Amino acid sequence: MHTESVIIKGKYLDSVKLMLISKEMRSQTGVSDAVAIMATPENLAILQATGMMVNGIDTADPADICIGVVAETEDIASQVIDLARDRIAKGFASGAESSAAESKPRTIDSALRIMPRANLTLISVAGKYAAREARKALSRGLHVMLFSDNVSIEAERELKEYALSRGLLMMGADCGTAIINGIPLAFANQVRCGNIGIVSAAGTGLQEVSCLIHNKGCGISQAFGTGGRDGKKQIGGLMLMACLQYLIDDADTKVIVLISKVPDQEVMDQIWSMIATTAKPAVVALMVPFAPPPLKNVHPAPNLAAAAVLACRLATGDQTLIGNGKGQNGDIYPNRKLITLPREPKRVRLCALYSGGTLSYEAQVIYHQKMDRYAYSNAPLEPSYRIDGLTESMEDVILDLGADEFTVGRLHPMIDYALRVKVIEDFSKREDTGVILLDVVLGFGSHPAPQEELAPVISKVITEHGVVVICTVVGTDEDPQNRSQVIAALKASGAVVTGSNAEACEIAMSIIQTLRRS
Repeated sequence: MHTESVIIKGKYLDSVKLMLISKEMRSQTGVSDAVAIMATPENLAILQATGMMVNGIDTADPADICIGVVAETEDIASQVIDLARDRIAKGFASGAESSAAESKPRTIDSALRIMPRANLTLISVAGKYAAREARKALSRGLHVMLFSDNVSIEAERELKEYALSRGLLMMGADCGTAIINGIPLAFANQVRCGNIGIVSAAGTGLQEVSCLIHNKGCGISQAFGTGGRDGKKQIGGLMLMACLQYLIDDADTKVIVLISKVPDQEVMDQIWSMIATTAKPAVVALMVPFAPPPLKNVHPAPNLAAAAVLACRLATGDQTLIGNGKGQNGDIYPNRKLITLPREPKRVRLCALYSGGTLSYEAQVIYHQKMDRYAYSNAPLEPSYRIDGLTESMEDVILDLGADEFTVGRLHPMIDYALRVKVIEDFSKREDTGVILLDVVLGFGSHPAPQEELAPVISKVITEHGVVVICTVVGTDEDPQNRSQVIAALKASGAVVTGSNAEACEIAMSIIQTLRRS
């Protein structure tokens, strides 16, 4: 293999365009890996780790673009470098696209001149510019959804304090989803309006719960994302509290749902105090078992699916929605006894490959509860169980492929399934892999037809290696992808498809336990 890297001086492209260029580079015949990224210290570390730090790349400035290629031959590497240079020079746009881009606003102020009544802005720029743009938007009286990450926790607190002083929302940083006044923002799903309000410091947790609520016939009043760090004492739960207060005061909200990893104690104390001020029922999902205070309106949920079921039951008074009491729904794949176990007796390990960080976290919690041990992960519950990247492990692994180490220079795995398809194939070839567990997250911003990417590889690994593949599909039939169509295609490929992530985990771990007893 031949490795080649170059620097393009003084040229900036946003991360999405660079990710698309990187994807096109990797798609070329004879290319093992390739990336085009800004030369920040973090990105240079990625190049170092992937073996593409050559040709003096370490001298690049943060405002430069670095291109790295690992290919079968020097000629192929050079051709791919030239392809990347061409795309970067054109800003990754055709002539028509470039002309259209010229007419689009390039600043918040120019956008406001076009849309003077706008009152919310969604910001997705490089992290080092994000706080500046967010403050600018807040100063113009705009609510902010800050999709960008790599914003310091000090800057996040300052922005949230400034927003609250002006009576504004400041969702984020690293806020991936929200539904405001029925409008899905960023990675969100099309759900009906209703009387259940959500405030969430967990992006795919919000998606899972809002979709399950829709699929059970209920609807959402508002669904606020806060960013995952809001519950930390350094932030003080500023946006969690502000959004909770909004839902408490909102006449259209009958039931409140709070989703978060367990906040720091001082934040949790504030949350309980605020919930105590309302008679509205509050469903609380903290991802792990917890003991709530003696408040009649607090309904603890053991998992995300249970949170959705409890919310619907409380919103409608329909006891049949409680199902089996765990918030699970077996009607998507009711014939669990028909699951074909792996043919080879050595195949007794679990490999879970998630695109959603919250869903990966929930899977680890359920694994710990059922298996009485921790799973290995790149984002583990217990630090001593950390594995780096895709390091081989002879143990069960639950990986978050949406984590930073996998997304630098790549599109998020909800958008681009290339990495996950490769990892599915690689893990299925290991003689000990028995069960592969996947989430398939639909909605705006996600891959338009994930079944087209997943179904062929699922069919292949089941046929060739006899593994069990279990999928949970997060979405609704109103989403652009149409959940029912995705489910039908995945089931046709041989996958077990469940109604929730909790159910998928329960089935996967029950199979693993069965395999190890046999």
